[in-house]
Amino acid sequence: AGASPGREIARLERLVDFLESRKNPLFAPLALLLVWTPQLALSTEAWRARVGGRVPRWIAIAGEMEALAALSGYAYEHPEDPFPEIADGDEAFLEGDGLGHPLRPVAAFVRNDLRLGAATRALVVSGSNMSGKSTFLRTVGANTVLALAGAPVRARRLRLPSLRVGASIQIRDSLAEGQSRFYAEILRLRQILDLAKQGAPVLFLLDEILHGTNSHDRRIGAEAVIRSLLGHRTIGLVTTHDLALARIAEDAAVPAENVHFEDDIVEGEMVFDYRVRPGVVRKSNALALMREVGLEV
Repeated sequence: AGASPGREIARLERLVDFLESRKNPLFAPLALLLVWTPQLALSTEAWRARVGGRVPRWIAIAGEMEALAALSGYAYEHPEDPFPEIADGDEAFLEGDGLGHPLRPVAAFVRNDLRLGAATRALVVSGSNMSGKSTFLRTVGANTVLALAGAPVRARRLRLPSLRVGASIQIRDSLAEGQSRFYAEILRLRQILDLAKQGAPVLFLLDEILHGTNSHDRRIGAEAVIRSLLGHRTIGLVTTHDLALARIAEDAAVPAENVHFEDDIVEGEMVFDYRVRPGVVRKSNALALMREVGLEV
């Protein structure tokens, strides 16, 4: 209704320019005599009353156009990436072949397969430092978001339903809000659990779950969170350095499996292959990394 958004924004811009003209020393005395500022204030308020209610929709449309342009640009720049298969129904599952991180050059990342569904609804991912655990979570999450936005994915094949994503990755403390990292994380976990309780299929991605507390509380709390999430229509991945948490996958009542990343020492240097392997990691590189940077341990 009325003039186009472009014309209306141009009118508002002119009003702002007129208002700024009062700062001109030559025009300032005349502006005072003409009651310039109050008149422009009334004109601006009239514009807001007539047009202001339509501005949120203009912004939403502009944002959608920008998002579609970004997705089409990604599709154009990555013609080798396929479009995903979006399945009907409310079952939570994800089938990915050759998943890779969409922000990494094709020649610089390692592809991994992933199967989550009725038989295995969660993976507990263990591994040494820098071996690829957190990147694997980001890979799954980023490709899921791309798939549900209508974009191609960095994979050879990806099939999934309409999932809602709940992630606890790189949580930080807040001095302004008076929150520790642990408190910020448990608030995020509560948000993800509330999301799962709404009934729609949910993909949860939990990185280094509850590592801000002692090992006893972490094991009990993390197991309780995972069991609560799996009590709803969910699938997901959980990374951890605490191998005691990996025991939850040994419970026959929990539809979860252990997978891990590892490293090797080749000619005195630490080498990572970033491959997902079944089972629990059996070694750690923390002390080796500390010695490598010069710490005496």
